[in-house]
Amino acid sequence: VLATALVAAEPNVIVLWPEGVPGLKPNAGPEQDDGNGRFSNVHHPTLTLFAPKQPAGTAVIYAPGGGYARVAAGVNGGEVTRWLNAIGVTVFMLKYRHADYGAPSPLQDALRAVRILRARAAEFGIKPDRIGMLGGSAGGHLTASAGTLFDAPEGRTGAELDRTSGRPDFMVLIFPVITMQEPIGHGASRRALLGENPGPEARRRWSVDEQVTKDTTPAFLVHSAEDRVAVVEHSLLFYRAMRRAQAPIEMHLYPRGPHGSGMDPRLGPVSEWPKQCETWLRFNGWLPAKD
Repeated sequence: VLATALVAAEPNVIVLWPEGVPGLKPNAGPEQDDGNGRFSNVHHPTLTLFAPKQPAGTAVIYAPGGGYARVAAGVNGGEVTRWLNAIGVTVFMLKYRHADYGAPSPLQDALRAVRILRARAAEFGIKPDRIGMLGGSAGGHLTASAGTLFDAPEGRTGAELDRTSGRPDFMVLIFPVITMQEPIGHGASRRALLGENPGPEARRRWSVDEQVTKDTTPAFLVHSAEDRVAVVEHSLLFYRAMRRAQAPIEMHLYPRGPHGSGMDPRLGPVSEWPKQCETWLRFNGWLPAKD
């Protein structure tokens, strides 16, 4: 209770579950912050607001990666947050529950975040129909889960806010984990989310390519063939699933670029994806067209 009160006292931090965290672990220890923007032992999920100098009315819930073992955003929201702020996007960094809870807790946190922003859009100076999600690695899996399972019973807790749509208006997936199936499923993320020996139904349910429908959130997808953590076949599976369902998707694949954000100019062409993503956002009306 004290930890929640202290978080609530910070003006740029929004508590996701002020009425009480669903299934809160007894004797939950304090959240750990290594000083470099990597958080673990998250029991009280939050959104941290990073406002741009010139807001465009667009919001992005940023779900950092970390293999569902931690939330690894980087200092002050990291380079992804700085880029989004620079193009006028209001960023809400999501600190979500992970390995201590497993599925469906991260999904519940993500959908609660969307619902809070949509219900309080005027308060935050954002448009309720321009609320997206961006995630990398396991955060990409969480983002794609929100974009496919936004109406799933696993994402509801019986709260009044469940009546508000939890569907993101758009999603950006960066080097994402997609499938929990062998032979390409990312073992560390699967164990953290589903336990040591998940059954076939759990692996299928949390393989987000298998949950795609025509109503799945439009997606922008980035990956590289050099990724050895979440191999590029994850993204190929998701692209094919979106095409089969006739759901909108734009994909950018690159030959070079290790697992991560891919934003370092020294990496070559892969570092150009933010420009392509900005064009996609503006073309689809989620950001205003440039003058």
